[in-house]
Amino acid sequence: MSTLYSIGLGVGSQNRNGEWLEVFYPQPVLSPNDNTRAALAQILNYTGGNQAIAVSREQMSALTQALDSVGDTEQADITQHLARSERPLVATLLATDSAPVSVPEAYLKLHLISHRLVKPHGTDLTGIFGILPNVAWTNEGAIDLEEVSHRQLQARVSGTPLEVTCVDKFPKLTDYVVPSGVRIADTARVRLGAYLGEGTTIMHEGFVNFNAGTEGPGMIEGRISAGVFVGSGSDLGGGSSTMGTLSGGGNMVISLGTECLLGANAGTGIPLGDRCTIESGLYITAGTKVTLLDDAGNEVKTVKARELTGQSGLLFRRHSATGRVECLSNKSAVQLNEALHIND
Repeated sequence: MSTLYSIGLGVGSQNRNGEWLEVFYPQPVLSPNDNTRAALAQILNYTGGNQAIAVSREQMSALTQALDSVGDTEQADITQHLARSERPLVATLLATDSAPVSVPEAYLKLHLISHRLVKPHGTDLTGIFGILPNVAWTNEGAIDLEEVSHRQLQARVSGTPLEVTCVDKFPKLTDYVVPSGVRIADTARVRLGAYLGEGTTIMHEGFVNFNAGTEGPGMIEGRISAGVFVGSGSDLGGGSSTMGTLSGGGNMVISLGTECLLGANAGTGIPLGDRCTIESGLYITAGTKVTLLDDAGNEVKTVKARELTGQSGLLFRRHSATGRVECLSNKSAVQLNEALHIND
């Protein structure tokens, strides 16, 4: 059979109509080996293409034996646990990295990012908002919005009230993946599909959207919007923000290089190279007029910020008297406290 892009063996939730609400994949695989592909094809009658296949407990047990026989002990251990589940089971097999067309496919791709198997923009998420249902996330798991009131009544009658923590298309990361070597002060502020590299610290006001994240190490006290990736050694100060492709950033992919600093309440709507600093309270957008200064502080010319896209070693500041935005060479690099980012 042809090469597979990715596989995920998982368990999830469905509504009364048998429609998928979410899927948990304990350990998705990128580019599975030939023996694993053959074992899955044999038990699941998989013939190719991108498919989310409903799996019975009997089939999951058979997969345990088949995977164990070809030496894939990790996936065999997972299927052994899944075979005991009373919840709906699924095997998602992706032959190509194309736009997801089902909830199981979408969740597999989000898991690939959060398991650090691919980086943001490393897998096709086109149309994911139209695929994922808006769900009530509760202490009893995902619930279809049309079924919430009935479940609340049931819970009240039984004396165990239902807690609805949020209503959203994306769940929080740590209900599905807890990356190694990170600290997250408020787990509700990091969505599944976030990529958090080793040494990343997300403080209480920090936020990381899906298809976004940090190379690590890094200190995040600001907002990393969808599509934004932050290089190692960078610091986002309290209340700072990055303009994502879903929040007015258009098609420009925003990123920060290594050792950058966004001051408190600062922000960027252009990609930054390495060792760039934006002073506190200053938000740079693509159309911001920026006065370039030489090393002696003399004015060279005025450009729009988009012309500085991706350049390294820049310091953006606002002149205290005139209010104009200035840019000059950044003479210092951000130095993170290493002890704060050893998150064992």
